[in-house]
Amino acid sequence: MPNVKRKKPAGRRRSTSPKPKPATRRTSPRRAAPRAPAKGKTVEDKASGVGEGNRAPSFSLPDQAGRVVSSSSLAGKPYVLYFYPKDDTSGCTREACGFRDSLRGFGAKGVKIIGVSPDNEASHARFAGKYGLPFTLLADTDKSLARAYGVWAKKQNYGREYMGIVRSTFLVDKRGVVKKAWRGVRVDGHIDAVLAAAGEL
Repeated sequence: MPNVKRKKPAGRRRSTSPKPKPATRRTSPRRAAPRAPAKGKTVEDKASGVGEGNRAPSFSLPDQAGRVVSSSSLAGKPYVLYFYPKDDTSGCTREACGFRDSLRGFGAKGVKIIGVSPDNEASHARFAGKYGLPFTLLADTDKSLARAYGVWAKKQNYGREYMGIVRSTFLVDKRGVVKKAWRGVRVDGHIDAVLAAAGEL
């Protein structure tokens, strides 16, 4: 038989295509952090508290002279209950003096003015004496009345969070029902608005 040269089988060629990269885990984009509230804005007031048409919460608290004043003693008489942050500070002094200067107008309508803050009786006495405030200031030192009305809340100022009084006013009629409520009060023009509302009782 004739000699036949067998061809050697061709070797396997190496693949030149790049190896697939291992699958990477997709990460969800980071959510933007919530914006900080504006200066002086109330951050949290989930307990909205008392609203117009609701019965006013009962109370029994000492005034600047140490006398206990109760809501039961006010039965049958309309009154203004205004909450303010602190004695002898700028906005609170302007508000108190505004009510003082309009006291005759409220008196003509038979409406009593009552201020409330977390300060104690001695602080209230100094504040009333310094500015000649002739109306009742209640010492709500444990914030129980402020909480009942929903005006003790988390606030923010210059990035600092703290609990405090949201300046608010409530007009209560002779039946003990909240006729009008103002929350987050700005002092300018506020007393005139309260006086006008008192005239509609």
